[in-house]
Amino acid sequence: MIFDGTTIACYEHAIPPFVEAELHRLYGNVFSSLAQFRIYGGLSPATNTYVVRSGETITTIFLFTRDKDRVHVLNEGIRLDDAEVTRFADYVFKTWRGVGVITFRAVQADIHRLPFAHQKCNHSEDIVLDLPASADEYTASLGKRTRKNIRYYMSRLTRNYPTFSYRVYSKDEVGPQHIKAIAALNHARMADKNKQSDIDEEEVRQLTSMARECGMVGVIMIDGRICAGAICSQSGPNFFLNVIGHDPAYDEDRIGTLCCYLTICESIARGGKEFHFLWGRYEYKFLLLGVLRDLDNLVIYRSSVRYLLNSNIALRTAARGVMRRAKLWLDEGRREGHAVARHISASLELLRSLKRAGFALVNRPAK
Repeated sequence: MIFDGTTIACYEHAIPPFVEAELHRLYGNVFSSLAQFRIYGGLSPATNTYVVRSGETITTIFLFTRDKDRVHVLNEGIRLDDAEVTRFADYVFKTWRGVGVITFRAVQADIHRLPFAHQKCNHSEDIVLDLPASADEYTASLGKRTRKNIRYYMSRLTRNYPTFSYRVYSKDEVGPQHIKAIAALNHARMADKNKQSDIDEEEVRQLTSMARECGMVGVIMIDGRICAGAICSQSGPNFFLNVIGHDPAYDEDRIGTLCCYLTICESIARGGKEFHFLWGRYEYKFLLLGVLRDLDNLVIYRSSVRYLLNSNIALRTAARGVMRRAKLWLDEGRREGHAVARHISASLELLRSLKRAGFALVNRPAK
């Protein structure tokens, strides 16, 4: 099919061999890579591949599934604009007359005007650092206080712990023991904050597979033991910080921040263009010059009638948007010390703790 001067092809229930390399070239985002989909279970025999070419050059690849009247795009983290979304929606709605809804999850939706009814709500964020040409240039670009702290704590760490070293393991060099050690540090760090880590045994397996296929692990060693570590994956020239953890016993040494800083420097040395801290608006990410990028959910409807007929999707999308805004407000209030936000946040954390512990909250009949 030719659309607006471009050629569109769709490979139904198939992923051509060229797709893997082209996804890395086009998007440089691990959440839009075959490795991510394979390891985390995103692919199925029903996965379709949509490809746009301008001349001989591929300009767009979407992997998607179709379930009755809905199409769901698997690519996440990618940047979309009006023209690209309109082209895809027009193709889908003309090709499958029964499809009424298209969903994108966690994308950079630079959307201003579409010829279709649609909803957009914030899903999460990705905090991204544009990497300079050298580690020295990066260090010089940090704020004066941050730069001074890094130098001070690095000197203190090497002085107080003569066996200190920073090591990097890449792909096949990564072993389960590295991932398990960092996961344990993450668990300890979260427990120190009275929180529970989301990293379970299955996540350890998946992180190990990702790191061995397309990543690296940077660790700080003291007395032969991993005391801090960062697990990263890579797509094209971009690095993604999947997990970072450190031993709370070294809090005063700022060992976690130092491990992150050293991993960023290693990414620069490997020719990296972007370092993605991913979600979570933690102060250290911004001190290390990360910049927030919003990731949105985008739902496109064939028509206003289909929007009304799919009111369950529309209401669920709107509700998630409201809950996301409320969460951001609570997080901001907690950081700024607002008493109401702290109280609500503590109550929600208590409910989550009860749920994890296996308790059920039930409505009791009135007396």
